[in-house]
Amino acid sequence: MLLSVAGGIYLAALVNRLSAVLAISTLLSYLLIYTPLKRRTPLCTLLGAFPGAMPTLIGWAGASNGVSLQAMFLFAVLFLWQFPHFLSIALMYRKDYERAGYRMLPRFDADSRFTRGEIVFFTVALIVTTLLPGAGVLYSATMLLAGGFLLFYALRVAKASSKVSASGLLHASVVYLPVVLAVMALAKALSATT
Repeated sequence: MLLSVAGGIYLAALVNRLSAVLAISTLLSYLLIYTPLKRRTPLCTLLGAFPGAMPTLIGWAGASNGVSLQAMFLFAVLFLWQFPHFLSIALMYRKDYERAGYRMLPRFDADSRFTRGEIVFFTVALIVTTLLPGAGVLYSATMLLAGGFLLFYALRVAKASSKVSASGLLHASVVYLPVVLAVMALAKALSATT
């Protein structure tokens, strides 16, 4: 906590106030909203995705003293990515979470059908979102290929929920994100040179 407060002061004093406000609001929403709700409602994953994606906005604000549409695009990608990633973990360790008193998945979803549907929905939304910039054929083809890779694992979980399929999706999400971010950065760099 002390490091977080020191970081907020540092950002306000040496970077800019916007990045400090975003960082402090991220910390507060994580500590005061997301963390307590883990014991009360499975909506914690939705609410936790906001502070989880905020570093993109904090970094952007720190570099530019503003938040642009491009920053919001990055935020959306990170926000949506968290659902297949963290819901696969919730499926893998459902019983452990329940024993610890965390409500990561809805109680009505004993067969995990709803959660598996959420995973597919958010995976498709993520794939569509990554295609929005329309940065050319190569960009779109690469994003579709990466998205197809992630969707393959999401559909495997949707078909048959098991620890093995959830673990496959978790690992696929960890491979997917850096690939997508690298492609975005490369597309941005190439567009800046033309």
